[in-house]
Amino acid sequence: MVTKEIFNRNFNLIFLGQFAFSLAFHILIPTLPIHLSRSGSAEAEIGVLIGVFSVSSLIIRPSVGRALLRIPEKNFMIAGSLLFGLSSIAYLLAPPFLPFFMVRIFQGIGLAFFNTASITLVANISPDAHRGQSFGYFYLAFNFAFALAPSFGMFVINNFSFTVLFFISAGLSLCSLFITTQLAKREIELPIDSSITDDSFLSRKALPPAVMVFFAHIIWGTLTAFFPLYALNQGVNNPGFFFTAYAVVLILGRTLGGRILDHYSREKIIFPCLTTYILSMVILAFSKTLPMFILVAVIWGIGNAFLIPTLVAYTVELAGSSRGPAMGTFTAFADFGTGIGPMVMGIILRMTSYQTMFLCLAFTGLLNLCLFYRRSRSRLHPVAE
Repeated sequence: MVTKEIFNRNFNLIFLGQFAFSLAFHILIPTLPIHLSRSGSAEAEIGVLIGVFSVSSLIIRPSVGRALLRIPEKNFMIAGSLLFGLSSIAYLLAPPFLPFFMVRIFQGIGLAFFNTASITLVANISPDAHRGQSFGYFYLAFNFAFALAPSFGMFVINNFSFTVLFFISAGLSLCSLFITTQLAKREIELPIDSSITDDSFLSRKALPPAVMVFFAHIIWGTLTAFFPLYALNQGVNNPGFFFTAYAVVLILGRTLGGRILDHYSREKIIFPCLTTYILSMVILAFSKTLPMFILVAVIWGIGNAFLIPTLVAYTVELAGSSRGPAMGTFTAFADFGTGIGPMVMGIILRMTSYQTMFLCLAFTGLLNLCLFYRRSRSRLHPVAE
């Protein structure tokens, strides 16, 4: 009964469209740093070129979120998939640094259009009683893509070329575009409360979960930028196996444990999830073999399997009817973490070592846990005025 409420035609189309779009995106995750390295870019430059993608996305996301109060999500998804595909082709003509930098900016905007709109659309069509479960299932689109695309991307560049890789990414974007055009038209209901439309650039209601996802994505962004290079330095020929193992754990966790998200309080789910980020990064700092990398991926994946859908559902609950701006804020903070992580950690890496950088990521996770614990304590024990 629950699955019938969740898996309606629009949800299924959003899922498939997001899956195709995520394949186009994730196929570039382990391969772009290698492409840049072989093109002669230094590690600090790679951090900037990888990170600017998310920075451009985060700048545009709040505006997209506010526009979603008046413009159908489908329109932004179509524009996003088209822009992402064109940018993938442009990589063929854009050498590092400045031309590549500009293409990354435009592709980041395409990501902002598509993902902000797709997540908001899921929030608007999901049953209230099963919102956490709905997001858990929806995020499987990202996870299935992440389980397949990184290893496949490495296979393509090892057996063919980066030219073939970029054409495949563009083709997948066009598949997402076609699926998105099949979505039913959804009428936009303008918010009755004028304070929603007059709110600030960022949704203040969404800030608590947005700050948590910011710190979580610092770790995510840094690993996607530098782990492939670290693994190759340690003699692992296909770093995509690390991301595949991570994605498999996400899939199992969200498939088998999706109902947990609506049966326990948000705090009881978030706290143990945050501890897995710390533990996995500490282990990674002292890991040099593929089995140890897989162990890190499993621990990290267990936490992320439940953390992100929980934070998204928490954001929707805090937002009320202002879901577009809230999701714009939440995803912008996620992109900010993904973008700033490689930039800052790239500098740390150049000055120190991979081990020190991974320990800094563990400290980032610890800081996130401390901030969450402090907020939880203040809610349970408010200070008397």
